[in-house]
Amino acid sequence: MTVRRRIVILIAVVAVAAVAWWALQPAPRPMDVVRVQRGPLVQRFEEEGRTELAHRWTVSSPIAGTLRRIDLLQGDPVKEGQPLAQIEPLRAQLFDPANRARLLAEEKAAQAAMRAARQRQAAAQVDADLASRDVDRMRRLGAAGVVSVAALDEVEARVLRAQASAFAAEADYHAADQQRAALAALLQGQGASGGPLVTLFSPINGVVLHRYLQSATPVQAGQSLVEVGNLEELQVMAQVLSQQAALLRPGTPAQVLRWGGDTALPARVARVEPGGYTKVSALGVEEQRTQVWLDIMAPRERWSQLGDGYRVEVAFDVARKEQVLKVEANALFLDGTRWAAYRLEGNRLRLVHVEPGMRGGAEVEIAKGLAEGDRVAAFPDDRMRDGMRVQALERSVAPGK
Repeated sequence: MTVRRRIVILIAVVAVAAVAWWALQPAPRPMDVVRVQRGPLVQRFEEEGRTELAHRWTVSSPIAGTLRRIDLLQGDPVKEGQPLAQIEPLRAQLFDPANRARLLAEEKAAQAAMRAARQRQAAAQVDADLASRDVDRMRRLGAAGVVSVAALDEVEARVLRAQASAFAAEADYHAADQQRAALAALLQGQGASGGPLVTLFSPINGVVLHRYLQSATPVQAGQSLVEVGNLEELQVMAQVLSQQAALLRPGTPAQVLRWGGDTALPARVARVEPGGYTKVSALGVEEQRTQVWLDIMAPRERWSQLGDGYRVEVAFDVARKEQVLKVEANALFLDGTRWAAYRLEGNRLRLVHVEPGMRGGAEVEIAKGLAEGDRVAAFPDDRMRDGMRVQALERSVAPGK
């Protein structure tokens, strides 16, 4: 056999062996991959909540008598001073000295409550005027870039809260005045056959929230008849885990989700109650929670369908970073005690250890270990190995976005 023929046979054997080796190799595994990108990252958590009115007024019967039929329905608008109910006093009602002294004392107490309401109104108006002057100064400083927008928003919120307190004090004054007038009428007509009708008026501009009685019926003194409120003052109350509530402050931004509208409503934390309580979850786990109140920052026209006691969900934005290196959280896994990911080099997986930073829902900040533009495997499992061949199926959008 000639040397040339031997070389040809050797080349053929090597070629056949190479083809056989290539055919026996496992096919590349299809795998979802995501890219490491730069962008904003928001750390947030969600809780269920419900709408609540900051103030509500329950109109009660000041005397025992017969209630005339109430024609108002829940949701009907009412004006301040509008008649809500009429009560006919008991006929031939006589008061003994003890009851007369008690009613006179209640009348004086109502007068004192009127004076106290006027004082609160004056104090709230002073606070509103002071806050308005602060707003003017802050706006001038804000135009020069000295004051942040958040500080200006806080001062403007002070003006609104002070004005709301003044309106509430005015409504309390009218409620106490009605109580005084009713007691005065009762004292004046004692011993007569029947007596003049006692008319109860709405203390505010708002709507009827609840009508406890409708038809003509006997009522007792102090019995609730109608509840009214102003839906312009609607807030959101969420029951938040105590360890999450510790991250919140007045002014923390939030969003009202799944409330029935097409888009989320911007909101801000108004108050975090300092007292917690124990609540048993649906799984039977005891949890420490507290109530967090939020103001809806969107115009009323956008959420006019919301009423008192409606169920909503709230997303609290605890922290935010701009232009950070981030990747989907499903690309990271624990390799012993260290976080790791599988980076793609060509069509091969390479195990790299990473140092994660802030977590924000479906994404996590990468402080060390990966670079912008790197492709990493999503949802890694225990069948993956360093150097493994894969077929990349790249996603451009993170899940849930």
